[in-house]
Amino acid sequence: MRMPQRRLTPMTHWRRSPSFHAALLAGILLAGPAGAAPGDKFDVLRDLAGRVGAVVGSALTCKDIARPRVQTVVDKFTSVIREASANENERTDLTQTLDRGITEGRTAVAVGRTDCRSADRQLADLERSIAGPSLSAVIGPAPANAAPAPAPAPAPTVATPAPAPGPSFAATAPTNTITPAGPVVRGITDREIRFGIAAPFSGSAKELGRQMKLGIETAFSRVNDAGGIDGRMLRLYAADDGYEPTRTPEAMKQLYEKDQVFGIIGNVGTPTAVVAIPYSLERKMLFFGAFTGSNVLRNDPPDRYVFNYRASYVEETDAAVRYLVKMRKISPKQIAVFAQQDSYGDSGFQGVAKAFRAMGANDAAILRLGYKRNTVDVDEAVNTLKAQKTPIKAVVMVGTYRACAKFIEKTRDAIPGLTYTNVSFVGSTALADELMLLGTRYATGVIVTQVVPAVSGYSSIVLEYKNALAKYFPGETADYVSLEGYVAASVLMQGLKKAGPQLDTEKLVDTLEAMRELDLGLGTKLGYGRAEHQASHKIWGTAIDENGKYQAIELE
Repeated sequence: MRMPQRRLTPMTHWRRSPSFHAALLAGILLAGPAGAAPGDKFDVLRDLAGRVGAVVGSALTCKDIARPRVQTVVDKFTSVIREASANENERTDLTQTLDRGITEGRTAVAVGRTDCRSADRQLADLERSIAGPSLSAVIGPAPANAAPAPAPAPAPTVATPAPAPGPSFAATAPTNTITPAGPVVRGITDREIRFGIAAPFSGSAKELGRQMKLGIETAFSRVNDAGGIDGRMLRLYAADDGYEPTRTPEAMKQLYEKDQVFGIIGNVGTPTAVVAIPYSLERKMLFFGAFTGSNVLRNDPPDRYVFNYRASYVEETDAAVRYLVKMRKISPKQIAVFAQQDSYGDSGFQGVAKAFRAMGANDAAILRLGYKRNTVDVDEAVNTLKAQKTPIKAVVMVGTYRACAKFIEKTRDAIPGLTYTNVSFVGSTALADELMLLGTRYATGVIVTQVVPAVSGYSSIVLEYKNALAKYFPGETADYVSLEGYVAASVLMQGLKKAGPQLDTEKLVDTLEAMRELDLGLGTKLGYGRAEHQASHKIWGTAIDENGKYQAIELE
């Protein structure tokens, strides 16, 4: 039976003498493997994590204390956590306790509860305490309960290519050990900040993942070429979930545990976000700029660690319906919805229904046509559309490029004059390419709402993006998805710059929530607030011309 937990508060810790740490560690060492039950050892270790964290935090706040000294303590105790934990939940608990202790230690110096002289003495005392036998050997669980130590972190599933000119990632990449610069924070060293992306890099939606990653890396390469953020290079790790939510947990686990990322940026998809967001929230990890407009990421009030760049699917489909009714003069009852059969399709359909209600139309009578995710099996949807007695004149499409192209292919001749609109997640370039392979008549006039300006335009952000793309990834073509990745990364980088060198997740979140009137050259100002975690509400309209290129159209 686990004994009642007896924990001392951080304030109590600061009233202890410096030798307290040595005494506590010595007591654990003397106890030996048989000295306490596994539950008791875990309680002791958790208490110790908070105390060690507090010493580390105060030491890191003092500039005169050498970082390698702190690193030795961090390495030792991180190894203890890894080897003495029986499962992932225990490792997470201990790591979070250590992090909280670091924050307490920094605060203690900042408010004068301790000073740098005391911090130096406490660190020296702790160094002497851990100079003896291996802590993990005596704190660790009994062999029957012990979890094997994780293997060293391998390279990411999808390698991050080094930019052609500019700084070499190989030259700046650290070992798997995180070297502190300021607070000891997962994914941050004095040389880099690690971010992760879980997206499809295989399967029918792989181009969406590739393009999103490409845009983020383009923005990262540009800032790294200029010296990084406070001297730190931005590095992107990628994990392939194939756009299947059953694979997302493993992808997120790889990024968090093996790649040790600071935060997530640019994850692709709604059904996968349903799984990835709880994973991030449980670990208080930033989840930024996902490539989805779903309301899953737009709670009211917003989840603290979830930030969006883009407009929502509700806003996109609302704009599409209003365009069809007001500009094309199509009756609401002649508008159908072709949507993926999952949370992504549901989000788009809800936007159409909301637009119908706002115009006084009957949303209960909307014809919904569907297909299964990661397939191009649209025959049932096509047959249902053909069987309608009320002629359908427009279809709002909430799908991915291959399924949408197949639907257009099978209905273009069967229902002449049909107007097709797509939301931005479709993958604009990939959709145009698919349709142009079928022939000009399949592509011409197909509409896509966008959450970034036209890539054919000359706005400041578009010119900046295309110049950077040509420099760091020559041969790649400008694309709406990669432009969105570039813009999302650019917004994040503004937050990182404003947060300053002493970076952690809580400080970055506070900084983002204070960002107002950010002008990146989009033609619309961006900003966040405590009650607003979506930077942009702007929708742009585009349509494919006879050459397979997108031209801007007015939506109202």
